[in-house]
Amino acid sequence: MGANIMEAFERPEPRTDIVTPEPGDYVKVHVRVVEGKNERVQTFPGTVIKVTRGGINSTFTVRRIASNGIGVERTFLLHSPRVEKIEILRKSRVRRARLYFLRNRRGKAARLKERRY
Repeated sequence: MGANIMEAFERPEPRTDIVTPEPGDYVKVHVRVVEGKNERVQTFPGTVIKVTRGGINSTFTVRRIASNGIGVERTFLLHSPRVEKIEILRKSRVRRARLYFLRNRRGKAARLKERRY
């Protein structure tokens, strides 16, 4: 009985201060990075190619093209305290939930059509 109370007490709460990105969104994720003793905020801009909804374990994957045309993907926990904020810069019109086809596209072929309001 005591273990259940402690488990409920230590359960992390979902964050309400951040927006949930959708596949096709061009976002800028501000992440806290610890280097030695100091901590700084690093931005990771890119296109959201996958969103996994699982309550407190929700994740999203952002893909960007780094230098020399190398694609870099990074998966973030949505409710992590390391994610400081998520800026949605542009929303795109997509027809599927997983945008893995962008991995095989280069240059202009990798563009998505912008969604207007």
